[in-house]
Amino acid sequence: MNTTATDPPPAAIELRGLAKSFGELEVLRSIDFSVQQGEVVCVIGPSGSGKSTVLRCVNRLEEPSGGQVLIDGIDITDPDCDIDEIRTRIGMVFQQFNLFPHLDVAGNLTIAQRRVLRRSRAEAMETAERVLGRVGLADKLHASPSQLSGGQQQRVAIARALASDPEMMLFDEPTSALDPELVGEVLDVMRSLSDDGMTMMVVTHEMGFARRVADRVVFMDGGVIVEQGPPDQVIGDPQHERTRRFLEQVFDR
Repeated sequence: MNTTATDPPPAAIELRGLAKSFGELEVLRSIDFSVQQGEVVCVIGPSGSGKSTVLRCVNRLEEPSGGQVLIDGIDITDPDCDIDEIRTRIGMVFQQFNLFPHLDVAGNLTIAQRRVLRRSRAEAMETAERVLGRVGLADKLHASPSQLSGGQQQRVAIARALASDPEMMLFDEPTSALDPELVGEVLDVMRSLSDDGMTMMVVTHEMGFARRVADRVVFMDGGVIVEQGPPDQVIGDPQHERTRRFLEQVFDR
């Protein structure tokens, strides 16, 4: 019986020779990297290593200076690419919550749905209620941001990103602005997304989260990828001296 070979699906995220400079400062140097569908990749490294810049290039919040960024096989650095359409597939959560203080939670969750995705008020509200329940805040629909703790505000920010029904999520140090006792509730939400099979790229200093949840850990320094592999290898038994020094500093704090 004849069988027809099928090509594997493209990576959710693929970077080819990605470079980024700010003036004469070279922040990223020829990054080759991919995230497969359903994979959770945590990017770690010291401040200034280029971690967040990589993440922001993935949806062109930063314009690459060179190389390619492919989302589901589509080169989003192509001038003919509809970047706004691609961004509807990518949810992003930042260090700061960036909620609109003059809108309640419902308003924060529905404004982009209605203006960007052109959903009806009823559809947008139904989605808002669904994603709030997913992050454990179903009772906060009509609360104002000022009535929420930092952890709750970040969970609302995650819900806002989920409201567009993204295929993948990007997290840029989502717990760095939180008091230590509030970190766990945000990480629990991220862990549940991983359990549901969400493709995730996470820039983080939370080594425990990376070790428990990541399929792969990437260590960056000086604008390059120094080491990558399973978390037990990169965090538990790093092969590169620079990785070892970084982790010693992290765990000695």
